[in-house]
Amino acid sequence: MRFRAVLLRVGSPFAQLWFRVRKPTTYGVKALLRQADGRFLVVRHSYADTRRWALPGGGYKPARETPAQAAAREVHEELGLVVSADAFTVLTTLTTLEGKHDTLTILAAFVEDDALRLSAEIAEARWVKDLQELGDAPLSKWLLLALVE
Repeated sequence: MRFRAVLLRVGSPFAQLWFRVRKPTTYGVKALLRQADGRFLVVRHSYADTRRWALPGGGYKPARETPAQAAAREVHEELGLVVSADAFTVLTTLTTLEGKHDTLTILAAFVEDDALRLSAEIAEARWVKDLQELGDAPLSKWLLLALVE
């Protein structure tokens, strides 16, 4: 797993450069996972900006799956959590933040299980009640947007 995390970290700048040159059209999802006690999950990815707290998620192909199915798949792949694809609510935005034309869907779901099995893509994950628990670490724009919706 460590080797995969290193590959992700090394490859990330090349992917970012490709996005800026090629400007592909992509589709992505981010998942805001909440517990009944009010906690929500934040992650630090093992690639790109490893200091920034963010939401789990990833890319998908609309011809193959819906945003909710993609979010459920990504949550399972990255964190080992099982979330029903129909448990999500949707907020969609368009962004060129990473140099690509991305349709990003932010989904929210309640999960009962809080035991995590981190993939190589996730360097750290925490269940928190509020952002103050993260100190002065940088926060993802999408995390902040999801919390105000």
